[in-house]
Amino acid sequence: MLVEILVLVCVFLLLLAIGVPVGWSIGLASLVTMLVSISPIPSFTTIAQRMATGLDSFALLAIPFFILAGQVMNQGGIANRLIRFAKALVGSLPGGLAYVNIVAAMLFGAISGSAAAAASAMGSILGPRMEKEGYSKEFGAAINITSSTTGLVIPPSNVLIVYSLASGGASIAALFLAGYIPGIITGLALMVAAGVWAKRKNYPTGERVPFKEMIKTFFDALPSLFLLVVVIGGIVSGIFTATEASGIAVLYTLILALIYKELSLSKLRLIFLNSVATTAIVMLLIGTSMSMSWVMSYADIPQTISDMLLGLSENKFVVLLTINLILLFVGIFMDMTPAVLIFTPIFLPVVKSIGIDPIHFGIIMVMNLCIGLATPPVGSVLFIGVGVAKTTIEKVLKPLIPLYIVMILVLMLVTYVPELSMWLPDLFK
Repeated sequence: MLVEILVLVCVFLLLLAIGVPVGWSIGLASLVTMLVSISPIPSFTTIAQRMATGLDSFALLAIPFFILAGQVMNQGGIANRLIRFAKALVGSLPGGLAYVNIVAAMLFGAISGSAAAAASAMGSILGPRMEKEGYSKEFGAAINITSSTTGLVIPPSNVLIVYSLASGGASIAALFLAGYIPGIITGLALMVAAGVWAKRKNYPTGERVPFKEMIKTFFDALPSLFLLVVVIGGIVSGIFTATEASGIAVLYTLILALIYKELSLSKLRLIFLNSVATTAIVMLLIGTSMSMSWVMSYADIPQTISDMLLGLSENKFVVLLTINLILLFVGIFMDMTPAVLIFTPIFLPVVKSIGIDPIHFGIIMVMNLCIGLATPPVGSVLFIGVGVAKTTIEKVLKPLIPLYIVMILVLMLVTYVPELSMWLPDLFK
């Protein structure tokens, strides 16, 4: 068992260190570990079977549809209307455009379920505007990077669907409801941090929008916001499943984009190509992660780590703090989807044994890994935000640090106050 653990960890870290993509690193590390234990043909067959079995899930069909809906929103004029509404709402406050970025990212990320789409849309639209009005490029990028991750906690969220699969059937509807309050608190906390930073740097205040204009922007954004009501309302009420809701989301956003007359055939072709490319990457990560999860179970790694954690302490607060620290470290080096699939089977039995609800733990895990998305060296949203802003990671790190601190403080609050996650799911039971 010790040999298998060492081979799995060492091969995976070595492949990452030499620049092999995460998905391939996971799959190859799993295969090499199996080759240490059994002969080649059964090893290749087992890994292939586990990858195929891992992808054979009706719930996973929701992911490509939500990805497609996010792409349609980005190209179909929906993002612009959400930004205009956010600007009318909070643009007149000190550091107003930073608030606009956060609110718009929360709205767009929540509707599209994609942090990458939110970072790309908000950065490309608001980034140049912020720079023009006197904000530093690095501050704008830092705000965009961190606020974009809130859409992975606020539903609908692809990663919460993945967690439901990894947890052995945690309710997707309950997970979606559990994400609202923690996601909104994170956004509000980022707004406080942005406001303090903006005041220190004397960033400009936007003009107050007349009430009539605010109402107009609200009604312009209302059809987009109504998508949340349709999707989440339908899932919670039991009218349709998360997978069916994702199909409805695609149809709704396509109709909306056609009504706005901002969707051409050339754009539609690009949307489908981008959606297929993103889906392929996500599905490869899911397949290889499921194979690694099985290999870890085969090597009895989850039980070993569980015994170690409970041997360290049976105190709920200590165990949760330890798991949070491990997940924060994991998020720095591993993408979100494989991290959820690999570490959920390891930590879920531990938290269940100390009385933590799987729904609550799902939110804790996702919030941890959201911080990882904005953290070097692997953070995908960090790279998107820096690329869109045309700056460097080194320059963005300084304004990012207070935002990291705020996100970690909110994570601790959500970890130790379960009612923040569980109130809405319990209310709709």
